[in-house]
Amino acid sequence: MLARMHGAGSRVVSEGRRAAATFWLDSLLIFFLTCWLVWPLFQATYLDKWASIESTFIADARFLNENWPHPGWQPLWYCGTRYDYIYPPALRYGTALIVRWGDVPPARAYHIYVALLYALGIAGVYIFVRTASGSRGLAWLAAAASALLSPSFLVLSGVRADAGELLIPQRLGVLVRYGEGPHMSALALLPLALAACWRAVERFHPAALAAAGVLSALVVSHNFYGAVGLAVLFPVLVFSLSITSDDWRPWLRGAGIAALAYGLTAFWLVPSYIRVTLDNLRYVSRPAKLSSIALLVVVVIVLVLAARLLASGRRERAYGVFACGAACLMALLVIGGILYDFRVAGEMGRLVPELDLAMILLAALGVRWLWLRDGQHRVYWRTAAVMIVLVCFAPARNYVRHPWALFVEDPNYEQRVEYRITKWMHENLPESRALAAGSVRFWYNAWFDLPQVGGGSDQGQMHPFVAPAQWEILLAENPEPSVQWLQAVGADAVIVNDKSSQEVYHDFVFPKKFAGVLPVLYDDRLGNVIYRVPRRYPGLARVVETRVAAALLPPRGNTDTERIAAYADLLEKGPDSPATMRWVSSDEVRVQARLNAGESVVLQVTYDAAWRAYSGSERLAIEKDAMGFMRIAAPPGEHEIRVVFETPLENWIGRVVSALSGIVVVVLLAWSWRRQELPAAAA
Repeated sequence: MLARMHGAGSRVVSEGRRAAATFWLDSLLIFFLTCWLVWPLFQATYLDKWASIESTFIADARFLNENWPHPGWQPLWYCGTRYDYIYPPALRYGTALIVRWGDVPPARAYHIYVALLYALGIAGVYIFVRTASGSRGLAWLAAAASALLSPSFLVLSGVRADAGELLIPQRLGVLVRYGEGPHMSALALLPLALAACWRAVERFHPAALAAAGVLSALVVSHNFYGAVGLAVLFPVLVFSLSITSDDWRPWLRGAGIAALAYGLTAFWLVPSYIRVTLDNLRYVSRPAKLSSIALLVVVVIVLVLAARLLASGRRERAYGVFACGAACLMALLVIGGILYDFRVAGEMGRLVPELDLAMILLAALGVRWLWLRDGQHRVYWRTAAVMIVLVCFAPARNYVRHPWALFVEDPNYEQRVEYRITKWMHENLPESRALAAGSVRFWYNAWFDLPQVGGGSDQGQMHPFVAPAQWEILLAENPEPSVQWLQAVGADAVIVNDKSSQEVYHDFVFPKKFAGVLPVLYDDRLGNVIYRVPRRYPGLARVVETRVAAALLPPRGNTDTERIAAYADLLEKGPDSPATMRWVSSDEVRVQARLNAGESVVLQVTYDAAWRAYSGSERLAIEKDAMGFMRIAAPPGEHEIRVVFETPLENWIGRVVSALSGIVVVVLLAWSWRRQELPAAAA
């Protein structure tokens, strides 16, 4: 009997080792196959997708690499903003590290990074499905479908039309065509995070809990919409394991994962970041609807009741509950948002790749259900399952034949208007803030440090009047208020691209309005003109009369010409006392100014409570002026004023919380290792 027990135990161990081996070998094989599907992306520097917002992330990584390890302030965008506000940190640091280690241009580094994450994401689907379902075949089917198909094409005709004749999968299309690198990288990590969460929530396992916290933090640290996808699917996962086991403890473990994930992101995800991002959503999305929120609550209640009725206490149905719940919620949010104006938060139409993932998980589960049906008609059920798979994968045949058709490299990027304009500005007006528009604005900082009124990430702007200024300058016909706005935001030049320009978006509704009004600095006769803005002195520092400055009121909108003109006059018709300024680093400005009694200095850099001003050892008071810039009070005399951005207290607190969370991760991993060592020692 002992021999038989020993033999049975050996077989169990052997089968476990074989399962683990196939798990990781399959994952590696899927990863490398996906790498082949997107191989040109690993080698590309500049693609022909000049309308893409990948320029934002290329420029961001270049700036970080040149201001390593962590700039507190971004002086080039939106008249200045906190660097942390611009975008979550993961992709920018991943790309910058490739630049530093691989000695490659930022554009190439960005493409390497997103290609690696894309391939990892398809393998991640396999890892999650096999972890949650235990089925190797189901995991392969889901991974293959994720690499080749977009089920959303069946119901969203606009999305299908956007995929072209090859029906390129949506997750790849938005990555390459539109530059959604952070979103698709977050999506790539999402199934890996769900796999770790499944292990950690199902039963307490220290290493799985640590991995779940780290991977969830990485999802959030890549992209807001990826974080929304996690926020939708994670509660469904916890509920699925709780309801099917009749156990409340999965919720406790889920709360631990959420707390650990937030702790790991606390160094950048501070309260003011959340406030600024939510406030700026009005620039990139429409507000939520109360009726949509109410419908969502009703749908959640119905799903909970259905799960209690059909799966309570039936552990084998946990994955099915998750797949059904995920597909229903994603369909409501995304299909409802696109077709029926269903709005809860942000633009849910951006979650089409997450919808594809949820639909694939459910459809693959349905195919498996057919395959496993027993009875005398088993052969018919399996035939039906095979036919369904063949029909579903048939649309991918053209993509499989031409997987690299989407990747068209542009070796002549220096001939593009986006490069030519920025190079001219770098050589002729390197320190001057300018207003750029369209694709020139997006690529304005991909190659050079050039300050601009706008930027590449609207949700990160702090300045209250950058958006109204751009609306007036780009959309209105009358040039006079536009010139006053340009003076008010410290612009020395305005870059205009008319309809004949190679520039992609043509944002100027009246591109000829400055002709004959402003002097021309540059005209390439190809629809691109740079005009000089009349300003009394160059730079962003002005000596002003304190009494007049304090009496001004903020503009009530882009058409408030009276207050805009008054502020422009404050700067351009003030004391005859030029002030000069220069950036010492991303976080420090030096201002030279001579002040008389009743005068102060306006620095046209966005006000933030973290700025500090010093003249010698004396600290000077900083106030927010009517246009959202800094006004510095100093006694009469000649001054060299140091204006320094100091790390805010909330970030210091966040760093401590993240450090403590990192220690928790290490403790959990050590605990897991110790638990594994003890049985081995006992044996």
